[in-house]
Amino acid sequence: MAHLTITTAAADQIRRVLDERGEGLGLRVSVKPSGCSGYSYVLDFADTAADDDVRFEEHGVQVFVAPEALEMLDGSEVDYVNEGLNRFFRFNNPNVKDECGCGESFTV
Repeated sequence: MAHLTITTAAADQIRRVLDERGEGLGLRVSVKPSGCSGYSYVLDFADTAADDDVRFEEHGVQVFVAPEALEMLDGSEVDYVNEGLNRFFRFNNPNVKDECGCGESFTV
């Protein structure tokens, strides 16, 4: 069974954005072929759940993962970080073998 962890910081940000939007079930995560290293994360907010979504729930929020991304994301931690003026979701993914220099794509 695949596993995905959601940090408290990520849960707080997901909840904050859903509250601002006034709708939504949670965060949707998938991957797509992209960049110089192979794949990039695709994030969106889920207003509905697809029949084949795999749902993870922690700290009162849900993250929906596309089935084709599940193997690449298995064991990952979804975090939300503040670095200087930048704020973003970070994936601590144990399956990543290499990342491009700009951090936009990864290889598994």
